Amino acid sequence: MKITTVKTPKIYPYDDLYSILESSLPKLNERSIVVITSKIVSLCEGAVVELEKVSKDELIKQEADAYVFVEKYGIYLTKKWGILIPSAGIDESNVEGYFVLYPRDFLLSVNTLGDWLRNFYHLEHCGIIISDSHTTPLRRGTMGLGLCWNGFFPLYNYVGKPDCFGRALKMTYSNLLDGLSAAAVLCMGEGDEQTPIAIIEEAPKITFHSSPTTLQDMSTLAIAEDEDLYGPLLQSMAWETPAPTS
Repeated sequence: MKITTVKTPKIYPYDDLYSILESSLPKLNERSIVVITSKIVSLCEGAVVELEKVSKDELIKQEADAYVFVEKYGIYLTKKWGILIPSAGIDESNVEGYFVLYPRDFLLSVNTLGDWLRNFYHLEHCGIIISDSHTTPLRRGTMGLGLCWNGFFPLYNYVGKPDCFGRALKMTYSNLLDGLSAAAVLCMGEGDEQTPIAIIEEAPKITFHSSPTTLQDMSTLAIAEDEDLYGPLLQSMAWETPAPTS
């Protein structure tokens, strides 16, 4: 598998994402997967709030699907779009004067990007991932994850396939989306690298398609809390939900 990072100019709210892609991306090959950070999608779409207009705590409570305050560290652990993420994904790094939120409509964003890439580069098979970084329990440091995707199937099913001793596997799915995202984010970096895009080539186990990603597709990655291995831990926490807006 080959990963190539893409340098861009500094990106500011309401910049034209497609002009940036057109001027920054090299020629793409068939079966490429483009990984783009959620931050630059959000910046270009204007999913930002000026710092002086709201406190971060209040903004987190508005944006999260559910939240719990971790007093020891003074941060909120939140549920957002079916994932656990600190601060509802709200970020202040690599931007001045704004809180950057998640894209308002992941599916619209990623499907539009996927169609644009295939049309602009005249490709039959090309994928797109909108990525972020997160932490995992009991592990230090951040790693990438995929928030949404288009153009390929995000899971590889090992169920029924033999292990190296010939025994049929019963429960194993490989999460291609997050695995690819983690590799890409590692290469893109988290600091001043200014490489918020990566191109993945020769990725194994990928089946491409050109259909739009739907909410039903997103649900294939989700696990209900009462079926999740970590469900008892999650259900023991004092989650709060945002107050309804009038």
